[in-house]
Amino acid sequence: MRDLLRGFRSFILRGNVVDLAVGIVIGAAFTAVVNGFVKAFLTPVVALAAGMTGDFSRRTFKVAGTVFPYGSFVNAAISFLLVACALYFLVVLPVNKLHERFAPHQDVQADKRDCPECLNPVPAEARRCGYCTSDLEPRSGAGDADEARVRV
Repeated sequence: MRDLLRGFRSFILRGNVVDLAVGIVIGAAFTAVVNGFVKAFLTPVVALAAGMTGDFSRRTFKVAGTVFPYGSFVNAAISFLLVACALYFLVVLPVNKLHERFAPHQDVQADKRDCPECLNPVPAEARRCGYCTSDLEPRSGAGDADEARVRV
């Protein structure tokens, strides 16, 4: 029983479980904030632009005596689009900018040369081809290497 509780404790206190729990709680709180912002400010602006007062939730139409409350769906669709826009412009873009500022992506490609057997590009310093596994002659001298190097 003691080992069972010890295993459970180590599972619960693992970093990824705690991080996931914190992320879910913060996500729920953030969702409430964003939904409140959309409902209080953005949906009325869209309704105002459409020439309506309030929201769309009371809008309906009738077919053969059956009422179709399409307004709730329109409200939900507009809310979804506005929440997506708000998240993108208020969270995703700033986080991407910060990420680029503090950890810029550097796409450094190694110099390449062609394998003499299969003609596939391999790193210039390779001693064996990764495609056909043939042995490659080591590069000798910078002048020879610069002529045979190919950028891929």
